Amino acid sequence: HHFLHFPSSTPPGLRHPSLSFQKFDRFAFSTSFSSSQPSPPTTASTGTTPSTPFLNDPYRTGRFLTNEEFDKLRSLESFAYDRELRSGSLRVRVMRAEEMDETVRLLAESFAESMLLPGGYVSLLRFLVKQYLIERRSVMPHAATLVGFYKGGEEGEEELAGTVEVCFDKRGSNASPPTPAPPRNSPYICNMTVKEELRRRGIGWHLLKASEELISRMCSLGEVYLHCRMIDLAPFNMYTKAGYRIVKTDNILVLLMLQRRKHLMSKKLLVLDSPLELDKSGPDQEQTS
Repeated sequence: HHFLHFPSSTPPGLRHPSLSFQKFDRFAFSTSFSSSQPSPPTTASTGTTPSTPFLNDPYRTGRFLTNEEFDKLRSLESFAYDRELRSGSLRVRVMRAEEMDETVRLLAESFAESMLLPGGYVSLLRFLVKQYLIERRSVMPHAATLVGFYKGGEEGEEELAGTVEVCFDKRGSNASPPTPAPPRNSPYICNMTVKEELRRRGIGWHLLKASEELISRMCSLGEVYLHCRMIDLAPFNMYTKAGYRIVKTDNILVLLMLQRRKHLMSKKLLVLDSPLELDKSGPDQEQTS
């Protein structure tokens, strides 16, 4: 399980998002979107074709896309990462509009759990997380939210198991990144979480690998960054095993701002036209996520 990380600013009085938000790190959720934003149906499907094409996504703005952006949007729409695990199977792809509410619930509940917040805060967290995801979705194809669907065995039903956010370039980066700040124009992975009852099956590992695979398809820069809190030893070990190295660590003075100290970590990826050359090895059963 990885701490949530919404790196933009939060309403006063709130604490990965303060209630000020991020396991004692500040977040910026934009509240410029009305709560009356249309909510598509929430029925999830793991098929290869979205019920609503990304170009017609109700959460997108009316901004015109360049030819390059259009091609990248199509690449996001067709992206799929499939793996067989010892306990079942996993498919990771870009979140669809009709899966917004289910993804919001997973993020909000995971955040509330990690923060030991009372249940009454969950509805507020859902509102803030949804505004954040809507804002992030509007910058596609410069950033994307991935979702992982897990199926336990042949007779099991598919269910949302985890999610992770990927920023590809400066236009997809957050306005107020957490410290230590990554380079604005470099790919960045954040907001990874796995449903509590599905942890320790390798799902977190494969969310990370799917993110790397998508970055290798979408970006011309191969240096990818992420943050890991110093107290999160299991995620830190996973990132280290995946080839990430510490670039910089928060100064101890961040503790005065009620923030947890974090490592900024990075890894050099191959930039490929096809993901087939990527390393598909890795643990798929005894992971913490």
